[in-house]
This record gives sequence, structure tokens and C-alpha cells, in this order.
Amino acid sequence: MTRSSEPTTAASLPLPTAPLLGGSSLIRGENVRSYDELLERICATLQPRDSLEEIWIRDIVDLVWETFRLRRAKANLMTDAARDQVASKLDGSHPRALQIARDWAAGDEDAASHVERALASAGLSMDRLVARAMSYMFKDMERLDRMLVSVENRRSAALRELANYRAPLAQKLRRAIAQAEEAELVPDAPRLAAPQPA
Repeated sequence: MTRSSEPTTAASLPLPTAPLLGGSSLIRGENVRSYDELLERICATLQPRDSLEEIWIRDIVDLVWETFRLRRAKANLMTDAARDQVASKLDGSHPRALQIARDWAAGDEDAASHVERALASAGLSMDRLVARAMSYMFKDMERLDRMLVSVENRRSAALRELANYRAPLAQKLRRAIAQAEEAELVPDAPRLAAPQPA
């Protein structure tokens, strides 16, 4: 198996706390390089300042990845259901209906042309087949949508926690900068002569 399909190890993560966090949450077969690139990009954007921020960033990356995974699962389920519908509609008109449906689902252009012609001659459209496939997959699609909402809410909560954690630090930093600027300006300010007693 190639590196791109093996789960990543903690050593490949661009976080000093990576050995403590363990390996990524990749499923065997998922693209390690894409995960690592996502982690690098989010680290570059958020620039973790300490171990707590690194943990939140790792959680955020895993939740973003899980969102991508669920969206892919949803698209794959719909493709499989539509493929089954295509095979069902071609079954009576073509001896290789199942293979044509598989080729269509894999993106083969010749198979797509054949399917379009067969559907048109039967007075059907891909939209109708997709609608029928969705009706069969409704419960699975609804479950995936709930899972997506849950993951997106957890990701948003992790981002809020990171922002809340950083807010007091940002305020302290602004105060420190303001104090430093004031201290820098005071020595350069023109000094007024002390009033002479009358």
C-alpha cells in the first residue's frame, strides 16, 4: 500500500504536541497528503501559540476532515443509488446493463451517452432517476445530514473556544503595546518649566 493511503503518524504533523496527540483520524485509504496539507494550512492561518491551541487546531482539522468524509459518503451513496436505478432502467433494453451502469457511475463518457439515449427513449431523465434514488436513500441521507450538522456544530464550538481563549490574550497584548507606546512617548514629550514662586 502506498503512503497516500496509509493513516498518518503523529510524526508527520506540524505541531510540537503531535506525539502526545497520537495519529490522525484517517481511515485506511484516505489521502494522507491531503490531510497533512489541510493541517499545515490551518496551522499557518491560526498559528498556534501554545499546547492548548495546538490541541484545538488538531480538533478543528479532524472535524473539518470528518465533514469532508461525510460529504463524500453522501455523494457516494447517491451515486451508488443512481447507478442501481440506471441499471434497473437499462436491464430490459441492454444485456450489459449492469456494466454500463457501473461505467456510467465511474464517469465513463461513452456509458453516459448510452445512458442518456436510453433514458430519453424511455421518456425518463437523470433528474427523475436521482429523485427516485433519493427517495430510497432518504433515511440514510437524513442521518448523514444530521451527522454533518453535528460535526459542523462541534467544529464551530472548537473555533469559538479558540477565539475565547485568545481574546483575553489579545486584550493583554493590546494593553501592553499601549503601555509601551505611552512609556516610549513620555520621555520625548516637551517638558514644561516648573512655575516660579511669586
